Amino acid sequence: MGTEDRDLLQAVLEALPAGALVQSPTDEVLAVNRRFVDMFDLAGKADLSPGVPMRPLVPLVRAFFSAGFALPHTPGEILARRHAHRVAEIPLTDGRTIRREVEPLRREGAYLGALWLFTDISDAKRSERDLERDNLTLTQLARQRNAFTAAASHELRTPLAAVSSFAELLADPAVGALTAEQSSFLDAIRRNAGRMQRVISDLLLTTRMRASGPELEFAPVDVPGMLTDTLMDHMGEIERARLFAVLDCADGPTLRGDRHRLQHVLGNLLENAAKFTPPGGRITITAAPRGVHWDIEVADTGIGIPDEHRHDIFTGFVRAPNARSGGYPGTGLGLAIARTVVERHGGTITAGGREGEGAVLRLRLPVEGPPPAPGPGP
Repeated sequence: MGTEDRDLLQAVLEALPAGALVQSPTDEVLAVNRRFVDMFDLAGKADLSPGVPMRPLVPLVRAFFSAGFALPHTPGEILARRHAHRVAEIPLTDGRTIRREVEPLRREGAYLGALWLFTDISDAKRSERDLERDNLTLTQLARQRNAFTAAASHELRTPLAAVSSFAELLADPAVGALTAEQSSFLDAIRRNAGRMQRVISDLLLTTRMRASGPELEFAPVDVPGMLTDTLMDHMGEIERARLFAVLDCADGPTLRGDRHRLQHVLGNLLENAAKFTPPGGRITITAAPRGVHWDIEVADTGIGIPDEHRHDIFTGFVRAPNARSGGYPGTGLGLAIARTVVERHGGTITAGGREGEGAVLRLRLPVEGPPPAPGPGP
């Protein structure tokens, strides 16, 4: 190798972000860079001149390797690996971790030697260990949270059931007539008990979904009938809020889905629309088949959703700022549950509209339901 070629090779090695050594086909050192010398503290301890044998250098480098790192020892192992690209992560005795890469050099099939690269990946490995530890901690916290949520929800159900039962008993005319004021108080008790019951149901459903996802029972669903039933179930709430409701649903094919879960989703959207829309406003439900999907929209003329929070609101326990500042009750679970159920149907749910003018929640559900789960591999 001429002087110019040697200088060029040295310049290339010095530009590399890793320690580097070039080995000749006869196991001699052709060149090393400064990073390699510094990485293994070789300055003044080894002759690294071009053409010197590599053998004296090997034990100086291996002295940094942790005792548990396995190296090829037999001639057969060494020859078998000589002509193959190989990578290894090597723990060092000083706590560092390096990645060693050996790349055979060839030209027209002839073996010309090898390029050895040594990269310090200690920071990356520490970050990896920290991430694994943090993930484990988060997993444990999630389990504790789910256990607490389930236990608290079950504990709340018993006294709430008693409150609801006594409220129904007081409403029975056989118990005695109530004054207008007493009837108003009783309505407030029943209304808030119902709201608490829905919150508890959402908490329990959220816990189950986090554990294994909602259990769905797929069957043919008549979409116009489902929407009509859902609207009728919530008309009392809509009328109490002094709102108008419009349903515009085209005819179309049956949808393969879980009617109970889908009605839960649509009911949540109607409850939100009624909650966030001032008296005199309008709730509009539209639905039509488009290609292989059903598109369903629930629109209102309420406070709307800020653009920057249209994705956040589908995360559990997250509520838009205008909902929080406006004093509207809620847990932020309904839309998270809705997204999970819709996605389990192979569909999507998105939010639109304009803040201050109203919200639009759009569902797109495949007529044939979700694609089949992949079967086990061979």
